[in-house]
Amino acid sequence: MKKIFLLLFFLIVSITKFSFPNTGYVLKVEGAIGPVTYYQIKNVISLGEKNKADFVLLILDTPGGLLSSTRKIVQEILSSNIPVICFVYPSGAQCASAGTFIALSSHILSMAPATNIGAAHPVTLTGGETESKMEEKIVNDTVSFIKTIARHRNRNEKWAEKAVRESISSTEEEALKEKVIDLIAKDVNELLERIDGMTVNIKDKEIILHTKNAELKEAKAEFKDKILQFISDPTISYLLLIIGIWGIIFELSHPGFGIPGIVGTIALILAFFGLHTLPINLAGLILIMLSFIFFAIEALTPTFGIFITSGIITFILGSLMLFRESSGIKIPLSTVSYVSILTGSFIWFVIWFAWKTKRKKVITGKEGLIGEKGRVIEELNPEGMVFIHGEYWKAKSKSGLIEKDKKIKVVDVEGLLLIVEEMNNEKE
Repeated sequence: MKKIFLLLFFLIVSITKFSFPNTGYVLKVEGAIGPVTYYQIKNVISLGEKNKADFVLLILDTPGGLLSSTRKIVQEILSSNIPVICFVYPSGAQCASAGTFIALSSHILSMAPATNIGAAHPVTLTGGETESKMEEKIVNDTVSFIKTIARHRNRNEKWAEKAVRESISSTEEEALKEKVIDLIAKDVNELLERIDGMTVNIKDKEIILHTKNAELKEAKAEFKDKILQFISDPTISYLLLIIGIWGIIFELSHPGFGIPGIVGTIALILAFFGLHTLPINLAGLILIMLSFIFFAIEALTPTFGIFITSGIITFILGSLMLFRESSGIKIPLSTVSYVSILTGSFIWFVIWFAWKTKRKKVITGKEGLIGEKGRVIEELNPEGMVFIHGEYWKAKSKSGLIEKDKKIKVVDVEGLLLIVEEMNNEKE
């Protein structure tokens, strides 16, 4: 009987093991770190905890991003109830600036061959003595932050401090030697196989990792996250900014259209959201805004090219300076060239359209009636009825009696009374 119970026990354990394999959720963290990245990491950790997954795997390839978003991400990782594994992958990937903080906060940190990590020095906007003192405060605060993370995960604090103060960056071999990372793996399968059985500390509890042959589930981004991630692309944010300002300028120079103003406003809101997630250079943004002020002046009060030329120059400079050089993010020169040409062409079109509109004959009010031709319906002696512009009007003859069916022309308007004169054969 005991043998039967033991057999049933092992059979149940085997079935359970087969039915419920080890699982992990995977999230690829690519591009600049920002609010969208924070929500994605927060959601994947919550999803893993909710479904009792064995771990969360973050695959990193990032040049950095916002420190404010990074702090929130680190808080999520440090407070996670399941192991968080960071893997700098694939070969050629980087884990710089903000990515370094995220990587160091993970329970297990690995890198693929030909990758690098580090260069976490915070960047300020301008220079000067005041700015220098502010930068020193920011750097000291950031150093304390990264050292706390490294100490908590038993990683090299001195290296972490140098990554902030001196912007050092290390290859995977150097990082392993400096005890910054736990291991080097060529791909995800090798990583999961090698860390299987390792022990990590989660809220003062020792947890053994079960990662070998684990079922990986990719966290699917929601539609809104995809949209926000798309907007946060540097080039897309830049283009939205330009389209937004185009729309506003067109609406200001031609009031009443409505659609350009609406599209421009929406584009500007989306652009500012995207730029908020990116390391922008304030000087570059100001130059772009200044260029469109020049364009607006040219569109509203044509100055024969002075302001449009100044606008194009400041626009190109602002576009090239829009993102901080140290962030590694920049708008391709080809994109800047195309957009500059399109912007110049657009402004010339706005000016031409405004000039054409001003020269166009007025078709409403008094000015719209003077010069119009029509036919006498009721004999003018000196007053009667005429048919002009598809309407019946009361008219008064300027040149005496005008018989019925004679052709006339409006020469003046007095209230609702038209002053007309008969058209001779030459005028016909």
